[in-house]
Amino acid sequence: MNSKEDLGRKKGRRLSADDLFNMEGKPSFLQAFPLSLQHVAAMIVGCVTPAIIVANAAGLSDSDSVILIQAALFVSALTTLLQLYPLFHGSAYAIGSGLPMIMGISFAYVPTMQAIATQYDVATILGAQIVGGIVALLVGLFIKQIRKFFPPLITGTVVFAIGLSLYPTAINYMAGGTSNEHYGAWQNWLVAIIVLCIVTYLNHYGKGIFKLASILIGIIIGYIISIFFGMVDFSSVTGASLISIPQPLHFGIKFEPSSCVAIGLLFAINAIGDFSATTTGGMDRMPTDEELKGGIVAYGISNVVGAVFGGLPTATYSQNVGIVASTKVVARKVFRIAAMILLVAGLVPVFSAVLTTIPYCVLGGATISVFASITMTGIKLITTQPLDFRNTTIVGLAIALGMGVTQANAALATFPAWVTTIFGKSPVVLAMITAVVLNLLLPKPKGSAVEPVEEKAE
Repeated sequence: MNSKEDLGRKKGRRLSADDLFNMEGKPSFLQAFPLSLQHVAAMIVGCVTPAIIVANAAGLSDSDSVILIQAALFVSALTTLLQLYPLFHGSAYAIGSGLPMIMGISFAYVPTMQAIATQYDVATILGAQIVGGIVALLVGLFIKQIRKFFPPLITGTVVFAIGLSLYPTAINYMAGGTSNEHYGAWQNWLVAIIVLCIVTYLNHYGKGIFKLASILIGIIIGYIISIFFGMVDFSSVTGASLISIPQPLHFGIKFEPSSCVAIGLLFAINAIGDFSATTTGGMDRMPTDEELKGGIVAYGISNVVGAVFGGLPTATYSQNVGIVASTKVVARKVFRIAAMILLVAGLVPVFSAVLTTIPYCVLGGATISVFASITMTGIKLITTQPLDFRNTTIVGLAIALGMGVTQANAALATFPAWVTTIFGKSPVVLAMITAVVLNLLLPKPKGSAVEPVEEKAE
């Protein structure tokens, strides 16, 4: 930048475009703040919804549900900051990628967390998360040796299974939630369909912030409509405090072997994510080995620390990666402000309490499109490799066994309880193991090559 531009900066004139399109750029707050809000609007619903789903599955009280949502926002902010500003940056021991990305609570773990929460409790999820974080740390340290075992065919199959397994949750929510005495009422379906129509319309016809924040806008409109139907109970909001620091070990930590195995396997594959999508979309390059290794190591460590604070598993958020790819804005300041907004929200129980009042039919109408998107992401990954007889066998058998065993409730009735926890509660684990084993055993066509992983579920 020349001296005239430096002088213009000092006198408060319009900043150079390089300030936004350079990671080390320093745009003004007025320039950065709207772009930061755009990132927050695109991910905040997806960030808190897994916590709401788990709280419902575990039967938590309103106050504990608020704490779980608070922790989700708080931990997402801290993990985002760690990725933006790595520890020991520039060394072989860096913790963090240094890439412009937003981290949030991941839907990829929801089916398994639901099963664990129903059978055990939140403490068991957090204990398994610590084990999973250690697994991710090891994956990061040996990423070059491990990555070849997870080509797009395998990750796509797992993502496909995740999307399919989330559909019953969305439908039950659209009907009002299974714990609701008015489950299946026409009012629930009406509100859910209205929200779904709004989200779909904005996704296809909206522009700018209206497209990026389509889910948030759909939820707000659906929430207003549901108030007129008498579906909203504000009792949890009136008793919430204004400021509260997250409480370490509030839910406790429990280590149950089968739950640790189930979550640990998911961490192994989810750790190999789409860090490359951020650099290729926003910076026209692939991530360096150091960025990829540091990002995955930080992913593991942050999930161990996050579990102590009650934060559920985090991962990179693809919708924010999409924003980077479309706007090319990569200035760290934009992402830092977004992380600070999440951090402040995580310290305000009133905000989290308001989120717990959102009727399940509203959440169902908004999230079914997200789950559909996850499923289609899996299909897109699968189709990046030839759908020959070998590959269709891998995908077909993995999905058939994963979905089939979990839908046949008594299929594992004579097996030990740990077998049911690992293989019978969520189709994701069995589908992943089947896909990996078949990919190693079945002969590959001559001239085939392993392709890098480029996408994943949130």
